[in-house]
Amino acid sequence: MAASRTDAGVHAEEQVVTFWAKPSLSPTALVKALNYYLPKDIAVKSAHRTSSDFNVRRDALSREYRYYILNNDTRSPFSQRFALFVPQPLCTEAMNEGCSLIQGEHDFASFATSLDDARSTVRNIHEAKVDKEGDFVIFRVVANSFLTHQVRNTIGLLMRLGLGKISLADFRDILEARNLGSAGPTAPALGLRLTKVNYPEPLDKASRDVKGQR
Repeated sequence: MAASRTDAGVHAEEQVVTFWAKPSLSPTALVKALNYYLPKDIAVKSAHRTSSDFNVRRDALSREYRYYILNNDTRSPFSQRFALFVPQPLCTEAMNEGCSLIQGEHDFASFATSLDDARSTVRNIHEAKVDKEGDFVIFRVVANSFLTHQVRNTIGLLMRLGLGKISLADFRDILEARNLGSAGPTAPALGLRLTKVNYPEPLDKASRDVKGQR
């Protein structure tokens, strides 16, 4: 089981997964064994034994994502797999005004592509911000959880705001409409990264009281 479900093409810097394993291998040996057999584009950083009642998904307090946009006249071969190329100038001030509207608890139905097994479209966004770092515009968002394609639809709408294609009032109307899929267009997956999954305490501390092994 994974802590956060990501779309095909989305990158993950700190995905967390759980599985059952025989106790014959130490966590250190398990990491080495997994990295030997895994494809070259996947690497395991660490492993910990956890209690049998630990749930990697439900026990997470929040997930953090970042979306990278190369905002320059010229594309870069070095970032083409990990950032969306947008040659038109983006107004980060306008994008941050949009970010201020989505912070807090809202019904984000407009930002979901499909409901899948979601019982509610209400989510709590703890932080949403757009920064400019060199040639990159970076959107950072932290929430308790996300709906299907919520982050990619959010950055799609923020880019329309930053390009002057919609107004802040339009952005607000789309949020408040709560119409499934009305935000967007859905931004490509390549610029999105899961950067962190937050728990009440670090996983190495949570592993001290072991009732079972995963």
